[in-house]
Amino acid sequence: MEKHFIIIAGEEAGPKSNKMGGIWNVINGEAQTLATLLSSDKLDTKDDKEILIAGPYYGHRGADWNRGLNRITNMKELDPLNPHEELQKTLEALENSGIKVFTGSKLVGDTKIGYLQFQTSDFGKMRSMYMGNEMTLESKVKAEAYNYFGLNSLRYESMPNGPEYTHYLCLSYAISEFVRLLISTTSENYKVSNTVSAQGFIPCPGVSLHCHEFGVFYALARLKRLGVPVNTVATLHATLPGRTAGYKSIQKRRNNDSTWPSGVPENLSALEALAPYADTVTAVGESTRQELRLFYGINSIVIRNGITIETDKIDWDRKESSLERIRKFLSENLYKYHGGERINPEKIIPIFTISRLEVENKGYPDLLDSLVALEHIIKNSILEGHMEEGIKVICLLVTAEGQKTNLPLGFPVNLPKEILVGNELRIQQMIEERGLDFSKMVMGKRSVAALLYPQILSSSDGGLGMEVGEFMAGCCAGIFPSRYDPFLLTGLEAGKEGTPCVVSRVCGFSDAIKTIESLKEVLGGVIVVDNIDLPYYEAVLDYALAVSYFIKNFIDDRVKYKLLCREAFLLAKDMDWRAPTEQYYELISGARFCKQENAADRR
Repeated sequence: MEKHFIIIAGEEAGPKSNKMGGIWNVINGEAQTLATLLSSDKLDTKDDKEILIAGPYYGHRGADWNRGLNRITNMKELDPLNPHEELQKTLEALENSGIKVFTGSKLVGDTKIGYLQFQTSDFGKMRSMYMGNEMTLESKVKAEAYNYFGLNSLRYESMPNGPEYTHYLCLSYAISEFVRLLISTTSENYKVSNTVSAQGFIPCPGVSLHCHEFGVFYALARLKRLGVPVNTVATLHATLPGRTAGYKSIQKRRNNDSTWPSGVPENLSALEALAPYADTVTAVGESTRQELRLFYGINSIVIRNGITIETDKIDWDRKESSLERIRKFLSENLYKYHGGERINPEKIIPIFTISRLEVENKGYPDLLDSLVALEHIIKNSILEGHMEEGIKVICLLVTAEGQKTNLPLGFPVNLPKEILVGNELRIQQMIEERGLDFSKMVMGKRSVAALLYPQILSSSDGGLGMEVGEFMAGCCAGIFPSRYDPFLLTGLEAGKEGTPCVVSRVCGFSDAIKTIESLKEVLGGVIVVDNIDLPYYEAVLDYALAVSYFIKNFIDDRVKYKLLCREAFLLAKDMDWRAPTEQYYELISGARFCKQENAADRR
């Protein structure tokens, strides 16, 4: 066979401007690692592999169904695709059918990654034919989905999240049409070549499709329904019933309680239920695997997430400069907007958490209670002479309902409540109720404070003006006390920057640590707190003790602290994308099947 197309699809697939959460990092990491492996000839393959990333295209403001993010797809960072004959014919056929696709490419080593961004926002304005009737392309997609799978789009689109459902359905349709046309184009080439056997069989599929999350599961289901020969994998990063149940899902799994919690979006869960149409279903963690079995009766295998690290050592200069920048920002703005005593920047110890704004699921009550406990630990350490006076620990809570603009000077130290919305207000109230706001710290009565940072971090965020990596590098420790988290990619991102962290046992990240051969001995750079079996206040105290351990070493023993940083870095390094990508490659390419088949042919 001349070519084997490996297509990685998802709602966040594409250039970084399509990023909505951590799944962009996953798709990008998988594609780049696969390209690196192909360039280094480390994969057992004789075919010419082509990697394609398939996702949405948002051409202007308002095109994104996610009004909070209002993404605009920016293709400027990409080179032209310059497709070969098969791909060019497919794209032309797709355009002729009314589906617009914007293309680009980037080179990783010797391997090109192609980008296909499908514009579906105009499906409701384009005319098409279905079963002898003229209708809009969007109506055709919905009618076909009802005929094939009973998806009641008339009802689903009238729900509050109807635009999101419709977008996913249309995006999946566009991706599946591309695959169908690509298969038919390559099949035509087979007919005029010598690759077809005397019996008319093609040994291996020429296209493989890896779909991340339910937003594109209709694509693989439709291909299966149409009988298109393609290898498919569906990967779930969580389940909708599990995410809705949140921290209560642990008890549901223990009790084998398969009843769904109230509030699960019916339309999106109907798309998630299409996962079994894939040849293989995978989950990113053990908890997600159990949820799939419990709520859907779907069997899956676990393939963990990973992280891309392109260096073999920590950038200590970056860490020091980022730390200095955070300290200076906090010291100056605390004095400017809260008065009291001016805090010496050298006395400020910044720690952080960063997550989606899910108050209970992400363990914000646990975090804030642990900071209250940390206050007592530090106060006692100072009284007993084990810690110098004047130390101020400030925990930055980076979580937001969405991107903010026109922020006041000194944000987020200067944080008027008028700019807070929804759960941001709730978290700020929780901070104040526990006495963790700055009023007592600037008067010298408190050593620990929590600072809500309700913004998506970037160099132009109106606050610190730091990218996520810089911010993590500049903090002394991270704390992630999630009650529900299928993986916790941020734990790896902190390790990538050489920042030690505390994570909860419930995170899939802590399960993944156990599976890595080189990590059988406990690494002090990542401390796992048992928030499953321990009583609440014991777990809270353990979080506080773990953070105080990092702080004490940061203050008293920089050599040991740097060893902890290196241990966190090595953990992230060992959990790179190499192993997961190789596992995905075997599933989506049928590599082992082909080798066995070829061996049988030789016999």
